[in-house]
Parts: sequence; structure tokens; C-alpha cells
Amino acid sequence: MFENVHKNFGFGCMRLPMKGSEVDYAEFERMVDAFLAEGFNYFDTAHGYLSGKSETALRDCLVKRHPRESFILTDKLTEPYFQKEEDIRPFFESQLKACGVEYFDFYLMHAQSRENFEKFRRCRAYETAFDLKKEGKIRHVGISFHDTAEMLERILTQYPQIEVVQIQFNYLDYEDPAVQSRKCYEVCRKHNKPVIVMEPVKGGNLVNLPEDAKAIYARLGTASPASYAIRFAAGFEGMFMVLSGMSNMAQMQDNLSYMKDFRPLDEAEMQAVGEVRDILRSMRLIPCTACRYCTDGCPKHISIPDLFSCMNAKVGYHDWSAGFFYREVFTKNNGKASECIGCGKCERSCPQHLPIRSLLKDVAKEFEQ
Repeated sequence: MFENVHKNFGFGCMRLPMKGSEVDYAEFERMVDAFLAEGFNYFDTAHGYLSGKSETALRDCLVKRHPRESFILTDKLTEPYFQKEEDIRPFFESQLKACGVEYFDFYLMHAQSRENFEKFRRCRAYETAFDLKKEGKIRHVGISFHDTAEMLERILTQYPQIEVVQIQFNYLDYEDPAVQSRKCYEVCRKHNKPVIVMEPVKGGNLVNLPEDAKAIYARLGTASPASYAIRFAAGFEGMFMVLSGMSNMAQMQDNLSYMKDFRPLDEAEMQAVGEVRDILRSMRLIPCTACRYCTDGCPKHISIPDLFSCMNAKVGYHDWSAGFFYREVFTKNNGKASECIGCGKCERSCPQHLPIRSLLKDVAKEFEQ
């Protein structure tokens, strides 16, 4: 489908191995080497991932240590980093420098939605990317997308030159009316666009399962919950790449074990996935993927995903240690849920379209009374 792309499983570099606030280079190097050794070669990053540390970690742990032709590198143009057309090329060049490469294999217009598409269009971001492709600095232009199928239809109709579309796709979101995974996938198929899957395990929500959900998968054997989620996504026609944000070697080894010789879910496995999905929906957990876009620029420095994780742990799993983590870890040096001033910046950046301000009131009620 695309030159030099090996297999349909990619390394998402938004969640890397960390030592405190810094990337654990030694562990990341081991993971990069193991990934390439097994015949996989697709790496995905963006400037905002880990506040720019994802790009430079890839430069130091991948680019400087392996031949350029041995890997595929995807980066993205993200809305906060340009205000006018003239800003785009300098920002793009800074990304090439940060990653230590002369070209990107794929360059995506990042997190496209109804709210930011007009800015990309007004600033001729797409046209600039197409020009950079003509100049050889981009091999393929695509988009990553978080909105309705109707909006995706509009973008692909307006810019038929788009070569690939990255969407959130997993078994919990497949029929979710807010995420519209199935409908967006169908629009991609209609326009004959290869699909890159992000969030196949929904930020870990499909890995850290309640005991009754784990028991369903246990009846099938010893495979991990992640295996069913990733294989579910990879089994659909037109799935060019499924990304996994692996933050330690154990996660990588698990992922590689079933993606080396990939096979789609069989009938019994699909039935189990459906049963697990029903359990998760009945729990009414906050469907946060911990992408942390919401925390950038929060005036009260509220660690929103961590507070939602505490809420899910207590309400969904009856984990009474959640209160300790709320008080002594996540709000010790950051804002409490009750300190939200309701500015709404977090909601405008949330790919899941969560009513964050309202949810923070629920969290405050749960932990601060």
C-alpha cells in the first residue's frame, strides 16, 4: 500500500517509558531495537507529545542509531503551534530538526474537527503540506481526526488529495454516538482512504478491566485483554496501521507476540469482546483516554485525567485508595477539582468531547466533602 511500511502495527510515541518527567532513554532504546528486530518499523509522534520530548527522544533513540530507510516516521501539524500561513513552514522545519530527519514519511493535519478545521483551511495548512510533499520533505499527507462522520465527509470531499486518515477506533467506541468510530471508518472506506487506528485500547481502559470482564477473556485462554482490543481493530478491512502507545518492554513484548503473525478475532473471541463491552458500558465510567490535551494551559494546573482515573477507580472498581491518591498525589502540587474556574479551554481540546467542567464538579463532590 505504501512503500517500505512493514506490517500493520505501529509504535505510538505519546506514552513513552519515563523516569520522573524525563524519557527513560535506556528503556526506549531497548524497545526501539526490539520493535525493529521483529520486522516492525512505523513510529508516530507529534510536537505536543510529552511537551516536545517525544520528538527529541525519537531523534536520539531511533534516528541517530538506525539507518533512515529502516523506519517510517510520522509527525503532525498541531493547531496551537501556528497562527497564520507564514508560521507553518518554520514550525515544520523545527520538527524536522527536532527529529533529526530531512523528511517525514507521513505528515498529518492533527486532531481535525469542526472547531479547528477552519483555521487549517484559512491558513492554507493543507496546501502547504501538499507543497512540502512536492519538495520531497513529506512522502504522504494525511489527517488525524476527532469529530463526526459528517465532518470527516466534508474534509475528505474538500481535500481528496488526503492519502490516509487516523481515527480513534476500538470496540468500546465502535457504536459510541460521541466518537462515531464505525461511522468514521465507513466514511474512510467510501473515500478509499487507508485507516490508521489510534487508541485501540482506549488509553488503557480496555486493559485495566474489572474482574468480571477479565473472567470472560480468561475463559478463552491466557491472552491479554490488550490482545483482544488490538486484534479487534486490526481485523477490519482497510486498516493500514494500528498504533499502540507502549510505555515499557513488557507491553511491547505482549503486543508483538500476537501482531507478528496477526490473525483476526474468531467468532468466540468476538462474542467475548461483546460481553466485555456490555459490562464496561454498564459501569458508566468516565471515558477519558488520558491523552492530556486538556491539561495544556489549564490556568489552575488541574491534572484532569488523573482525577478522572481516581473517580473511575472509586466508583467503578470500589477502590478506596483512590481518595489517598486524589489528596496526596494528584492534588498535592496541582489544582483540585473544585478549583476549576470554568473557562472551558479543556473541553475545546478534548478529543472525546467530554463535559469536563461538569465532571470535575462530580469529582469534587466525591472526594472533597
